[in-house]
Amino acid sequence: MSKNKVVVYIDGGNTYRGLKAIGIPDKDKKFNYSSFVTHVLGDRQLTSKRYYIGVVKNFDNSKKSQKMERSQQKFLSALESEGFDIKRGRLMYDSGNIREKGVDVKLSIDLVVGAVDNLYDTAIVISSDTDIIPAIQYVQKALGKKVEYVGFSERPSFGMLRQSTTGRIFSKEDLKNFQKE
Repeated sequence: MSKNKVVVYIDGGNTYRGLKAIGIPDKDKKFNYSSFVTHVLGDRQLTSKRYYIGVVKNFDNSKKSQKMERSQQKFLSALESEGFDIKRGRLMYDSGNIREKGVDVKLSIDLVVGAVDNLYDTAIVISSDTDIIPAIQYVQKALGKKVEYVGFSERPSFGMLRQSTTGRIFSKEDLKNFQKE
């Protein structure tokens, strides 16, 4: 009998905000995404792990923008070296507000294409963005795939919990083990 094939889809911006809301990582530490993925995966077979993020651009040539751009590129390079497939969206800068564009669409399309191409039996979605619910519903109902929702205790998505096959909510205490220096 073959192992359950799993693809992990992480909405980077949404996950960052969820972790930040519960105070993870501690000061001077970083969140260990690879270790967390290994934990949620369990003994199943990982097919792919994907990280979706709006890319920071140095839009105003300020030192702050330069630092943010360098910091993000360093972070994404580290994830790539750990085997993550980075899916880049874009950021829109609007009167001091920054909004991600295209990230949830890319994740939704990959979720559906991965199901159609039989890349997974189960998709683990680490995002509380309800915009991806239609894709989740489609892969479950039309294609018979399972979708696990992973969220965080400070901002769980009850819509994602209802629409997913299973859901897991992690508290700050649960996540302390996934920090690194």
